[in-house]
Amino acid sequence: MPWLVHDDKVLATLEVADSARGRARGLLGRDGFEGAILLAPARSIHTVRMRFAIDVAYLDGDDRVLRIVTMQPNRLGMPVMKARSVIEAEAGSFERWALRVGDRVEIRGGS
Repeated sequence: MPWLVHDDKVLATLEVADSARGRARGLLGRDGFEGAILLAPARSIHTVRMRFAIDVAYLDGDDRVLRIVTMQPNRLGMPVMKARSVIEAEAGSFERWALRVGDRVEIRGGS
């Protein structure tokens, strides 16, 4: 499984949802989530029918964080037009990882 990395530090294991079906499912149907999920391509997300709050990082084409928000369940996110992908994690994860706007992340490893 790939890892989400920032400044050579592994932040979390990473699921990659790069199909339409995978992006549509995202974190739906889960009661919690360890790690992070990458939705690519994506410019906006929603939390309709989700069971927990999430942190959302919108990334540009260079995997630089453009915007970070925390979303409660049953909300619609505003599109971020320059975003090319989105990282989702349980609310509070980005604060623990010290992930900030302007940071560049990497996806490493995988099968």
